[in-house]
Amino acid sequence: MKVISVINYKGGVGKTTLSANIAAELAYQGKDVLVIDLDPQTNLTLSFIDVNEWQRLDSQGRTIKHWYDDFLDNDNDSSLRSLIITPQRINNQLNSYNAGGKVDLICSHLELINVDMELATRLGGNSDRTIRSNFLRVLSRLKQRIDDIKNDYDVILIDCPPNFNIVTQNAIIASDYYLVPAKPDYLSTLGIDQLLRHINELTNRYNRFVDEAARSEWVNITPTVLGVIFTMVTFYDQQPISAQREYIAQVRRTGTNTFTNYVRDNKTLFADAPEYGVPVVLKGDLGGTHLTVRTELEDVIAELIALAGF
Repeated sequence: MKVISVINYKGGVGKTTLSANIAAELAYQGKDVLVIDLDPQTNLTLSFIDVNEWQRLDSQGRTIKHWYDDFLDNDNDSSLRSLIITPQRINNQLNSYNAGGKVDLICSHLELINVDMELATRLGGNSDRTIRSNFLRVLSRLKQRIDDIKNDYDVILIDCPPNFNIVTQNAIIASDYYLVPAKPDYLSTLGIDQLLRHINELTNRYNRFVDEAARSEWVNITPTVLGVIFTMVTFYDQQPISAQREYIAQVRRTGTNTFTNYVRDNKTLFADAPEYGVPVVLKGDLGGTHLTVRTELEDVIAELIALAGF
């Protein structure tokens, strides 16, 4: 089982769209996929279920926010299983294709941002031992509970918020790999080096505390960047326009792996997909440019599969 986080400090780069389509394509290829939405904007959640269903889950306490609340209010390390749902619309589409896989979902919540601030207060302590113990317990919560369900899925995808808060760090620590979607422009590529540095620093600190604690419940982590996927790309003469090619080249010069395939910009096609709960890669009645978009998405995901080795 592989755990992959999808993250960029810049919002609006197609992170949620990419996550939804990766999940759908992997399920189409026979994988059992769990998607965990950690972004308080809940865009990925509402790409798979409608508002009424989300409100019902909220009233039942079945979002990731409620799971963190149980830790903050009751000091419980409860299971993730009660939060998992199987969205009907995408899975009905998968069944219509006789696909062997499925997509499950853990929903986010608008108030998750408040939870993060409360989690940060749990990191302190009056001694090195207490600080280390609190750090490991708070930041390993998601990893430990994902380990409980790892035999149920082939892939777990985590859609991260556009920051490096405590919830995001939970995701990175739980991950085998991470992806960085980026629009090829100044603002979207500006923070990539900083993001990679922050993840390396987090990894080193976490592993140092694990080694110092020397307890079997905590183990070293090795989150590995699969690469930067360029999204919202505008093509001219079968290649990205010249302004975007320059930003792509700049990122490549840093030595960070960049995918050779791109996600083409198509606001009409991508904007409609969440309303119907079916990602673009599962739409069968496409032609012309829309078919090109779907094919290019499939190529991006094929490259991901090759890099991750599943």
